[in-house]
Amino acid sequence: MRDDHHYLDETGLLEALLRIPSYSGQEAAAARFLVEQMRSFGWEAFVDAAGNAVGLVGATGPLVALLGHIDTVSGVIPVRIEAGKLYGRGAVDAKGPFVAFIAATRRAELAGRLRCRVALIGATEEEAATSRGAHYARDRYAPAFCVIGEPSGWDRVTLGYKGRLLAHYRLEQPAAHSAGELPAAPEAMVAFWRAVEAHCAAYNAGRERLFDQLTPSLRRVASGGDGLSDWVEATVGLRLPEGVDPATLAEMLSTLAGGATLRFEGACPAFRSPRTTPLASAFVRAIRAQGGQPAFLHKTGTADMNVVGPAWGCPIVAYGPGDSRLDHTPDEHLDLAEYQRAIAVLTEVLGGLS
Repeated sequence: MRDDHHYLDETGLLEALLRIPSYSGQEAAAARFLVEQMRSFGWEAFVDAAGNAVGLVGATGPLVALLGHIDTVSGVIPVRIEAGKLYGRGAVDAKGPFVAFIAATRRAELAGRLRCRVALIGATEEEAATSRGAHYARDRYAPAFCVIGEPSGWDRVTLGYKGRLLAHYRLEQPAAHSAGELPAAPEAMVAFWRAVEAHCAAYNAGRERLFDQLTPSLRRVASGGDGLSDWVEATVGLRLPEGVDPATLAEMLSTLAGGATLRFEGACPAFRSPRTTPLASAFVRAIRAQGGQPAFLHKTGTADMNVVGPAWGCPIVAYGPGDSRLDHTPDEHLDLAEYQRAIAVLTEVLGGLS
């Protein structure tokens, strides 16, 4: 058991970070705060060229990348602790998991159990389509193991994420009378959206697991005109299963769009890591040591695992405290008892990687 002083330090660090807004592209203050905290432990720490908060710990052993993200979606949630739960934007997605990385690394170091080198990377712009921080880190590290900081629940480990493609649709055409034969620009967009839905439905036939399905979402629609021309804009998001190539899908969507223009963003394929790696096994043992029954997850969203996993080719999982169903919601909060158990699991994992 840890004493109350350490419990308050670990909770206080996360609470202080939650009080610093860090929407995607605006992470500088949060990064500086984290660097200051990591330097206070005697670690080498700095803000890199992508704005990531980086801490380097340990002198020998394999390199373990603990890659989380410190940006959040928008929305202000008053930071507070109620009934053992810490509320705030980013508590679950994903400041909580990253601060758990820091706390576990510090615990392992103080216990003399850290026999690996650790690169703690608090990445920028994960919630944006750019994943700027992860792309920068991908080209500058070659870890032997990697843990992505995302909420899985303290007793579960994520092995894979679906891919992603964003399509920004725009159509502008001469204005037409509503009683005429020419479809209005918004009607043309609706026809495109229905064609996308039909394509996905045809692909998904016989595929029961959501992880195996091609899933569309209509993210944004806007339209207008000036009396001479009408226009419509929309953003369509697609979550890609394994085997669907973003570039091939983009070509098909361009065909469906007809005379409209499409601009694509955030393309990345699905990624899945095997459950038989030494890293996955280390998490299974650590979760069992804390009294849990470990389970593996495959998520229907996309994460920085999709960016670094194929490039690094090392054993990789995603792990962190929190219920991912609270991501991006006005009720986002982290159970502090779960936070502590996750730190204990991570400490055990780091102590076993040598």
